[in-house]
Amino acid sequence: MKNKVNYSKEHLRYLARNKRKRITILCSQLGILIVFLSLWEILAQCGAINTLIMSSPSRILSTIGDLYQSGDLFYHIGITLYETVLGFAIATILGCLIAIILWWSETLRKILDPYIVVLNSLPKIALGPIIIIWFGAGMQSIIVICVLITIIITIISMLNAFRECDKEKILLMTSMGANKFQILTKLILPYSLPQFVSVLKISVGMSWVGSIIGEYLVSSAGLGYLIVYGSQVFKLDLVMASTLILCILASIMYFAVALVEKYVNKKRGL
Repeated sequence: MKNKVNYSKEHLRYLARNKRKRITILCSQLGILIVFLSLWEILAQCGAINTLIMSSPSRILSTIGDLYQSGDLFYHIGITLYETVLGFAIATILGCLIAIILWWSETLRKILDPYIVVLNSLPKIALGPIIIIWFGAGMQSIIVICVLITIIITIISMLNAFRECDKEKILLMTSMGANKFQILTKLILPYSLPQFVSVLKISVGMSWVGSIIGEYLVSSAGLGYLIVYGSQVFKLDLVMASTLILCILASIMYFAVALVEKYVNKKRGL
């Protein structure tokens, strides 16, 4: 049997206040959204706004229903989701590995540091035409663009996290005979775990930006393609519907990373 924890009355009141605060925040967030959508729909129905340009919630839902009925909805979602998740995974893994290599070799880090700074400041969309020529006008180019946009911030953030580790602890482990691999696995990586989760949160947004930019440049399917197509033929309902779906997918991916962060903090006793 699990031991029952007896909390003091003050602590119980504190927990109750926190719970009420969370409920209030959630209800306020939902209330703002409902009011915004309701006002938008009312103005559209009254003719106060031009639905051809501004669309409306009902028209957006109708467009999503049409995409579902035609079988295009999950096809385009699947394409964009595949590109984003794959680009996110590749950028995260490669970025962490490169950060480890640069931490391991200070000489290599000093040599490559200016190039990393230049790549970070370079607008990645400027490389789009080159990437399309190199990798072809297909999904490969979109994934590469997604990786390029995401990987640099991963490298820089993780490298800074590695270098911020307590120097005295590193010196202590060195004096006790620990080699560099042991310092990395026993000290550096566990210390950098919270920063890694924070980098994942940033990378989620960057990966979606990368995949959509790639689809803007070269694609025949995906949510970015629907947005470009809708704007070209002036179907703003399609543009709005695709944008709404993007927001929902990005939010789901972000909250998945937030759950990982919550699990990590729980394991660390925070």
